Formats: sequence, C-alpha cells, structure tokens
Amino acid sequence: MNNYAVIFDMDGVIAHTNPYHAKAFEVFFNKHKIPYSDVEFEHHMYGKHNSYIMSHFFKKPIVGEELLQLENEKEGLFREIYKSEIKSIPNFVAFLEDLKDGGFKTGVATSAPKANMDLVIDGLSIRPKMESLLASENVTKHKPDPEVYLTSAQNLGVDPSRCVIFEDSFSGISAAINANMKVVGVLSSHTKEQLPPCNLYIQDYTEIDASKILALLTK
Repeated sequence: MNNYAVIFDMDGVIAHTNPYHAKAFEVFFNKHKIPYSDVEFEHHMYGKHNSYIMSHFFKKPIVGEELLQLENEKEGLFREIYKSEIKSIPNFVAFLEDLKDGGFKTGVATSAPKANMDLVIDGLSIRPKMESLLASENVTKHKPDPEVYLTSAQNLGVDPSRCVIFEDSFSGISAAINANMKVVGVLSSHTKEQLPPCNLYIQDYTEIDASKILALLTK
C-alpha cells in the first residue's frame, strides 16, 4: 500500500448510466404528468440528489415519506431498465486493476441509492477491489457538501490531501474541491467549460494510468 487513495463517483464515472436515468425519469414523469425537457435534465438531474430533482420537477418541496416513496418508484424503474445494459466506461476495470497493482486504496462515493450502487459494482464484479463503498443512505449532507468524500477518506485511512476523486458533475467536483482533494473530471456528461476547474480531464480511462495519478499526488 502506498497510502494514497482514488475514490470514484459512480453515475457517469464508473458507468455511463445517465441516459438510462433519463429514460427512467421520462417514464416516471409521464406517469405523474410532470413536464420536463432535455435541457432541464442536463441542469437539474445529472449529478443531483433525488431530493433536489423531485423538488425541482414537482415544483414543491419533496421530503420524508413522500420522497422515499417517489425515489423507490423511480430508482426501481432505473434498475429494471439498466440491469441488462451494465457496462463500464471504456477501460475502467483495467485502470482499476492498474491502481490496485500500484498499491492504491480505492472506493466508491455516490449520491445514488445503495441498491443502484450494488447493481453496478456487482454487475462489473469490482466489489473485491473497493475498500470503501458509500451511497446516498450513508450520508446526511449531499454533494456539493464534502461529507461523502471526507467519510470515504476516513474509511480508507488516508488523509484528504492524498486522495484523488473522479467526478463528472458540477456538484460532485465541487464536493471534491470542498474536501481539499485532487479531482479528475470525467467528460461523460459535461464539457470542461460546464464544470469547475479540475486537475486533469479525461474522456475515458484509456487516457489515464496509475503512474499519472501518482504524479498528480506527488508533484
């Protein structure tokens, strides 16, 4: 172990799930007769927590039992649509293996529910390679608050300054910056211009390896 850590968001970072979330939300909003647009999805869905998304689209605060009920309905739709489509962003699994060979600790920190996280990490057979797994249920404050990343670092026994985060959304990158961590922007859902400044950017994992992460942490 080199006592450095790499922590991954999930949606848009490990797997390109956003198009499937959009499909699930379309079915869900149509059922509830809620209007939506692709532009709204881009600004108010990707990288956001369900409490924010529901409240925005329903045009009223959605909390407590109502949130739980609506979230379970929509996420159930997502898992049904996505379960036969699970695949990683190109070269992710090979990159993860390279990190493990290099002695990095690794974890997942997502705003998604645990059931979604379990579906993806078990679908890709990467659970044994992760020393920390945190989902929506594991935090009280959601991104851009740094709680999920600071808790991940704590779980991994690594100082935040020795962590690199892979993120694709404005709120997620902001959370990493707020945690005082290095951040690699994965350009799966947004352009560089739409995101806060990152230390590096990639389109997919063919463009990065463990040596580049080590160089980022030690420069």
